Amino acid sequence: MGAGETQSKQAITVVVTAVGAIIGQGIVASLRRLDAPIRIIGVDRDANGIGRHWCDEFVAKPSCDEATPDYLEFWLELLQREAVSLVLPGLELDVQFFNEHRASFEATPTRVSLNTSSLITLAEDKWDMNAALLEAGLAVIPSTLSRNLEECISELGAFPLLLKPRRGNGSRGIALLRDEADFDYWTRKSRDDFLIQKFVGTDEQEYTVGAFGLGDGTMLPPIVFRRKLSVAGNTQYAEVVDAPVVEDAVRQLARRFKPLGPTNYQFRLDGTTPYLLEINPRFSSSTSLRAAFGYNEAGMALDFYLYGRQPAIPEIKRGRGWRYSEDLVVL
Repeated sequence: MGAGETQSKQAITVVVTAVGAIIGQGIVASLRRLDAPIRIIGVDRDANGIGRHWCDEFVAKPSCDEATPDYLEFWLELLQREAVSLVLPGLELDVQFFNEHRASFEATPTRVSLNTSSLITLAEDKWDMNAALLEAGLAVIPSTLSRNLEECISELGAFPLLLKPRRGNGSRGIALLRDEADFDYWTRKSRDDFLIQKFVGTDEQEYTVGAFGLGDGTMLPPIVFRRKLSVAGNTQYAEVVDAPVVEDAVRQLARRFKPLGPTNYQFRLDGTTPYLLEINPRFSSSTSLRAAFGYNEAGMALDFYLYGRQPAIPEIKRGRGWRYSEDLVVL
């Protein structure tokens, strides 16, 4: 059977989190592409978010702090009440929550699409990831934790440089440092722990890759997009390309970190060297675009996590995709 096909005509219930944001909405859109009876329950903290209108049902997160036992109880009760077969987390914070409480959810009949605990934890901190890449002998963007300009220039070279939060994803909190004034301003203004990096490559040589990991160092063949980012840090334009050096870098990373399930790799190419920007061990903002080109990670997750079988090798289409704004009016 193909990705996402059920054993019978009886609908399965799938929960998608963060349907008020682009990743959750992309997961829902990917599920809708499947020829399978699926009841989608959307979950989000914003009860008025647009994503609820694309789901069969919607449940708002409770107002309690997500670190409390009440929040864990909310999830356990929801999964039991709705007989949920599979949870597809669409938010990094949700991935971290399910990872932290992995044992509690593994004791239920519900499956959760989660990467390995080790990779989820490692990918949370860019400095720790860089250290792991160095240990593995893989290409690493020169970086430093120094707050001293002379030391940064000595270690990384001349301006421009980049300031990046150690934790977080996308372009949030990243500042381009063009000169000493930028350096002084942003190193004082930034409240989060950050690192300073050498500026590598160009905006025209940025790539985002989806590769479904099988947990043993292997993966399904990847789909590679050359992309341009929106001001929010998400992929706005994507083109399916052949990029052998990028694909080879993904294979090396997979052998080293053994990802499990939907995994997103982001690179900048500098000359012939692909430098890893980050690994997102989860669904990413390009999920719906990948599904449109034949790489449906939501369907793969159904096969892998729910039915315990290796997803079929996808038939990737060639082409380009854009994101644009559209109004939804409910009267």
